Order: sequence, then C-alpha cells, then structure tokens
Amino acid sequence: MDEHIIIRKMRYSDLDDLEAVEKASFSVPWTRGMLEEEYFNIRARYRVIEFRGNIAGYIGMWRIMDEGHITNVAVRPEFRRKGFARKLLQDLIDHARTSGIKSLTLEVRVSNLPAIRLYESFGFKVEGRRKQYYADNREDALIMWLRLE
Repeated sequence: MDEHIIIRKMRYSDLDDLEAVEKASFSVPWTRGMLEEEYFNIRARYRVIEFRGNIAGYIGMWRIMDEGHITNVAVRPEFRRKGFARKLLQDLIDHARTSGIKSLTLEVRVSNLPAIRLYESFGFKVEGRRKQYYADNREDALIMWLRLE
C-alpha cells in the first residue's frame, strides 16, 4: 500500500478536494475561502496525502516563532484507521524538528478519543482545557503539547 501513498505540499488546485475532506470530517468545516487564505498564509504549512492519485487527507500547521500550532488533521472517512493521519503527523513532526520548531500544540475535542490516542502515541501531553471551545455543541477542547527538545 505504501508505494501508492504520496505526501506533498498543498497545491492551489487541491482546494476543492480539501473542502470536501473538511465537510466529511468536521461539523463546522472550513470553507474553500478559508482554505484559500491558508494557502497564501506565509506562516502556514499544509501537506496533502494522496492514495493512488486521490486526496485522502491533509494536515496544517502555523509557525509562530519557534512553536507550531497544528490547525487541522483531516482524513476522508473511507481512508480512516489505515495509518494516513499517522503518516501526516509524522511528516509534520519531522519537518518541525528539522526547521527549528521546539514544540507543537493543538486542540482536540474531549470526545475524540481516536485522535487523542494518536497524539499521545507521538508523545503529546494534555496541558490544558478550553471550556466550551467548539461552536457547534460547546464541547471542551483539550490543549495538547509535544516538546521536541
């Protein structure tokens, strides 16, 4: 299967596909316009994972000084539980390490146990909680950090 997987930089031509990934992944998805803003954001890094030429998911990060804030990790439902998010996260962590980023952070829904377990498997630790963070249902978010030093 790995010979059919490519991780690459997000392209402008990917925006429609990424909007579809967003809609399939989140109750309050980013719009195409928001994704376009991120494409042009000089502090952002977005990577896409393809399987047999089809976009299976993507990951994004904002660099703020020597920290990285992971904005999105999204995989199409039919590609979940096959290691795609793990590959994207590893690619992002590898980049962070080689580019001087000292720590990574993200927010995750308290109910999203598969994602929490994935992040913990990379060494992320819960260091805080944002009360009623998510607009759709007022669910809390866990704030997780990974120290790279």
